[in-house]
Amino acid sequence: MGKEAYDDYKRHLRDEEANSAKYLILEPATADFSDAPPTRAVPSSKLRVGDLLVLEKNQRIPADVVLLCTSDTSGTCFIRTDQLDGETDWKLKIAVPSCQKLASDRDLLTLDAEIYADAPIKDIHSFIGTFSIHGSTNNASELPMVPKVEPLTVENVLWANTVLAAGTAVGFVIYTGPETRAVMNTSHPETKVGLLDLEINRLAKILCAVTFALSFVLVALNGFRGLWWIYVFRFLILFSSIIPISLRVNLDMGKSVYAHQIMTDPEIPDTIVRTSTLPEELGRIEYLLKMELKKLHMGTMSYGSDSMDEIAHQLATAFGVTADQMLQRIGTITGGQLATRGRRDISSRVRDVVLTLALCHNVTPVTNDDGTVTYQASSPDEVAIVKWTESVGLRLTFRDRTKIELQTPQGTTIAFAVLGLFPFTSESKRMGIIVRDVQTGEITFMQKGADVVMAKIVQRNDWLEEECGNMAREGLRTLVVGRKKLGDEAYTTFKENYHEASIRLEGRNDAMAKVIAQHLELDLELLGVTGVEDKLQEGVKSTLELLRNAGIKIWMLTGDKVETATCIAISTKLVARNQYIHQVQKLKTSDAAREQLEFLQNKLDCCLVIDGESLQLCLNTFRNEFIEISTKLSAVVACRCSPTQKADVARLIREFTKKRVCCIGDGGNDVSMIQAADVGVGIVGKEGKQASLAADFSVTQFSYLTKLLMWHGRNSYRRSAKLAQFVIHRGLIISVIQAVFSAIFYFAPIAVYQGWLMMGYATVYTMAPVFSLVLDRDVSEDLALLYPELYKELTKGRQLSFKTFFSWLLISVYQGGAIMIMSLVLFENEFLNIVAISFTALILNELIMVALEITTWHIYMIVSEIVTLFIYAISIVFLPQYFDLRFVLSVRFAWKVAVLVAVSSVPLYVIKVVKSRVSPAVYSKLV
Repeated sequence: MGKEAYDDYKRHLRDEEANSAKYLILEPATADFSDAPPTRAVPSSKLRVGDLLVLEKNQRIPADVVLLCTSDTSGTCFIRTDQLDGETDWKLKIAVPSCQKLASDRDLLTLDAEIYADAPIKDIHSFIGTFSIHGSTNNASELPMVPKVEPLTVENVLWANTVLAAGTAVGFVIYTGPETRAVMNTSHPETKVGLLDLEINRLAKILCAVTFALSFVLVALNGFRGLWWIYVFRFLILFSSIIPISLRVNLDMGKSVYAHQIMTDPEIPDTIVRTSTLPEELGRIEYLLKMELKKLHMGTMSYGSDSMDEIAHQLATAFGVTADQMLQRIGTITGGQLATRGRRDISSRVRDVVLTLALCHNVTPVTNDDGTVTYQASSPDEVAIVKWTESVGLRLTFRDRTKIELQTPQGTTIAFAVLGLFPFTSESKRMGIIVRDVQTGEITFMQKGADVVMAKIVQRNDWLEEECGNMAREGLRTLVVGRKKLGDEAYTTFKENYHEASIRLEGRNDAMAKVIAQHLELDLELLGVTGVEDKLQEGVKSTLELLRNAGIKIWMLTGDKVETATCIAISTKLVARNQYIHQVQKLKTSDAAREQLEFLQNKLDCCLVIDGESLQLCLNTFRNEFIEISTKLSAVVACRCSPTQKADVARLIREFTKKRVCCIGDGGNDVSMIQAADVGVGIVGKEGKQASLAADFSVTQFSYLTKLLMWHGRNSYRRSAKLAQFVIHRGLIISVIQAVFSAIFYFAPIAVYQGWLMMGYATVYTMAPVFSLVLDRDVSEDLALLYPELYKELTKGRQLSFKTFFSWLLISVYQGGAIMIMSLVLFENEFLNIVAISFTALILNELIMVALEITTWHIYMIVSEIVTLFIYAISIVFLPQYFDLRFVLSVRFAWKVAVLVAVSSVPLYVIKVVKSRVSPAVYSKLV
């Protein structure tokens, strides 16, 4: 209990550190001597609703706030939400227009306005509120004099636990503490108890019943004479060593040793054990629920390195020609001429596709304090493509909501006005942009998207399907790139129709999509296809393969889209080559859910990819059927999962299968899942430390999981199981001796060993050798990692079971009975000699039993055996009330003790040797 209290205290200190982080808030100053707005630093725990919070770049947002203004003149900012929803995409947020127009942050303090926000709810994708201005400020010329109400949506709100990606911003605090979306989506942690502890508790109940039964039987055999109920309690005290009170102490000390070994392992540096009561659980894992491995990858363009120089050369050639020639050439290109171009025109074709890739995106370049430039985007794939265009000579230098500037290979700048942007959605699977070349006035619609939708939009061709198929087989995510020239009249017509559709109150989105399809998405010129690969952290593929070989079933729970998650599952080898992937998404009715479950029931060798909406429907309507079928599948990928859903899945697997579930994650959105698991592992990374702080074990790389489970987890469980059974044996054998002694001497409740002997037996005479079992190992580290199948054996729980328990019970009965009965057979005239002979034989028997149980000797084991024997020999001199020194030093004592030890130990040694020959352990075949 003290150990768990210490763990909780350390957690409290870490929470205290997080809550004391300083933030700046705006507040009215008594004296104004500078133009800078007056600010005051307060700890995050002191923030209140209504505070004006000043946020800096890379600062974590401590509360839910409405974005009032940003340092960007366009009134936008990017935030990272990976700690909230698990998506690595950066989200664009928009400041309240009226506040963004203010001349300075100081004017916010004098603004007569109010904010209405709905009651707090869990949904992170919706927010309803209003911003009302009741009067003017000092800057009256820029604000209306009449009351003005502006709607607030989720685009105007920054949720707690997200991070401001660039610049500075000022926000109005609307929800704090338990009312924030992040906390509402986090479940309360439970006290975790290991399976081994539960098994030992069951055995302890049996031992307790044995103690009562034995006491009662001895009194009954004596005929319930005299004050028999008092004799029952006397026997209970004499047999109290059966109940392994010292077992808990030994196990807790063992857990501390395991935790120390994990944290000091040089091959998994910076690994931290935060819950030191669970190391054995690492050896019993059967289900691994992990976060999306997208966080462990960097998007990279899939171009052969030998072709990079050629592309850069052709691009430089294209931009080297005069502007008039370029305009003339581009203006006369048609789809039919693309196939007939000569070698000389290849540079123009390269220019077209690279320019489109450099413009058709939502990437924004940001200059850091040290002068370096980083790219912000809603997808790492977007950044990868823009970085690639930079590497071949066309660099993005400026981007806002209305303008894009590029630097050509010659160092000149070309500018494009952004006339319209159509962002990517999971429904459309494509994004588009309309730009006007500032120099020539030419208007172009550019679009890129998934091959399945772009194939219908681009001009007819005979190579797109084949090339996309080739890339998909390599595990690449493909994007088809196309463009269309627009005349001024065509653009004006589109703009008018699009505006009419955008102000409709009903069916707005469908109407807007229809206008785009009618005016823009027709006969696009096909420019090319890109392929983006997931470059994983080192060791991810091999780690997943090894864990699968160890019999662990792996589920991937992600906030990503179905398509993205499917690609990641393939690239991480979560899905075997040519394995069928069954996608289930947008289920609306229970009948549809039933059909899908019936299909899966007949195809259990497939990988299931299911979205959050469909998952929730299955859990609500066919909870037991869904979990029964899905746990039989080789792999499951759940997409668009909320943090609460992840935790529900973890709990459901635990309840249904009764197996040990490990959850590993690295974001704040994974905290609920980590806390709901039997064992939670947090990865420390760029996404922050929240998952790591909430987890039971903290690692810095996903690949460290191999060593953590296959070596440390396996050893911890095997050692604790062996230690527990030996401590139980140690208490049973001395109680059997006591029972035999009492039975022979007319069922008298008299202790055979008293005082110092009983104290020494449980401490200095046996503790060190028995505890040294925590250093034992059956195979080397290399073998444990080379043959993960060894781990599979542990999940069956055979190291500590009722079978092994009763085996040790029989051993204790045999050895205790043999020692006591043989002592009486070799009886001397004095009672003192019985004690000396039997107790010495008992101590030697325990030392030999420890030696027989050891598989691989450690120096500490040898030292503990020798030192313990020496301590016992010395203590005989100082305990004359128990030992007759002249008798102990005689030959008679020596041969009688030797006979007792031989009778109690040799048969067990013979049985062990025979068993190792007839039915050897799995590990012994590898050594």
